[in-house]
Amino acid sequence: QVQLVESGGGLVQTGGSQLISCAFSGGTFSNYAMGWIRQAPGKERELVASISFSGQTPYYLDSVKGRFTISRDNAKNTVYLQMSSLKPEDTAVYYCAASARGAASRLSLFNYWGQGTQVTVSS
Repeated sequence: QVQLVESGGGLVQTGGSQLISCAFSGGTFSNYAMGWIRQAPGKERELVASISFSGQTPYYLDSVKGRFTISRDNAKNTVYLQMSSLKPEDTAVYYCAASARGAASRLSLFNYWGQGTQVTVSS
């Protein structure tokens, strides 16, 4: 049973940075594409970023390109999202997600989700 546990969320100021992490267990991490999905209150979920099993060809939501960086450490079964130049509209619960596919850039392709971590960006 794949389990994902996020950490590192919190309150940051506009323009600030935040690193969130996700620990994967219950499967072979290197077989899965990994992603970060966010949901703001009253809004639909959106795929923020994803990375293939090998780390090749990362995907980013247009609104976060140049500000967020996704990375993974297959030796540690961990995926990261480094968020910079944060804006109030980035405020959301951020979920770590895993796809049984080796690469995934669509929300519907993610099979497993973590519990989420709140990121709040103050104006």
